[in-house]
Amino acid sequence: MKILVDADACPVVSIVEHVASKYRIPVILLCDTNHVLQSAYSEVKVVGAGADAVDFALVGLCQKGDLVVTQDYGVAAMILRKEAYGIHQSGKWYMDENIDRMLMVHRNSLHNSWLFQTSISYLYFLREDISQ
Repeated sequence: MKILVDADACPVVSIVEHVASKYRIPVILLCDTNHVLQSAYSEVKVVGAGADAVDFALVGLCQKGDLVVTQDYGVAAMILRKEAYGIHQSGKWYMDENIDRMLMVHRNSLHNSWLFQTSISYLYFLREDISQ
């Protein structure tokens, strides 16, 4: 078993390392080239800055029984299929029983954000038409 951390802007890296060192569990921190990480305990893997590069590298390294710390629901869904354990940085566990719902809620919130932005843009242009 090892702990893999999606470490780009992850606020719990020091907590993960503290607990892992207590139980002598190896930790791999994954980040892209836009972030600089150093660790006395963990192995740091720097991945190219491409879209989702860290996510795919993390999933590629993940094996059955590993623990993955991520805030990305898509990554969580992929590691669950590999029979790994997933935890959000808030402490919420990703499980087969909740991941579909989490993905749906996240997708809907993204859609609502897009809908809100579109509505605001429409109102702006409507205002321009009315004022002329």
